[in-house]
Amino acid sequence: MSGGAEIRFTLRDSAPGDEEGIAAIYAYHVRVGLGSFEEIPPAVEEIGRRREAILAMGLPYLAAVANGRVIGYAYAALYRTRSAYRFTLEDSIYVAPDATRRGIGRTLLARLIERCAALGYRQMVAVIGDSANVCSIRLHEVLGFTRIGVQPAVGFKHGRWVDSVLMQRALGAGAATLPKTAESA
Repeated sequence: MSGGAEIRFTLRDSAPGDEEGIAAIYAYHVRVGLGSFEEIPPAVEEIGRRREAILAMGLPYLAAVANGRVIGYAYAALYRTRSAYRFTLEDSIYVAPDATRRGIGRTLLARLIERCAALGYRQMVAVIGDSANVCSIRLHEVLGFTRIGVQPAVGFKHGRWVDSVLMQRALGAGAATLPKTAESA
């Protein structure tokens, strides 16, 4: 399926029951890739716990579904937990290996950006595993992210040192105006 014919898919909020599909996609990327710095794929129950934690914060967790199967997912999480970071999120996007290069990641990230901006967040950060992860870097660039730095050799996976590429984009008004909340004063 990878890199071939178009896949018809729907984008929706992740729902209970998606955990197995999400866990399978993530397990592949943990075992084979460098996009995640985890080295042991988490159990389906752990994926469910993580998903529920994201949703409990009111943040979006999206699924791309084709023929009843989750073929990609994306979510936003707090960039950092300290209060000064409260308007900044970090994105995560994973696509099934047999469904890559079909626009699924782009569709997921574009909707995630839209949803996070509508919630009033002002910045989104991408922490991309491996400076050779050209597909993820290009995907983020196409959707308005700018490379802001590289953390050389901060991870060690698959027998080698791995960089993290930091990218960022404004959401909504970004830093052009102050947020309209009492907490920001």
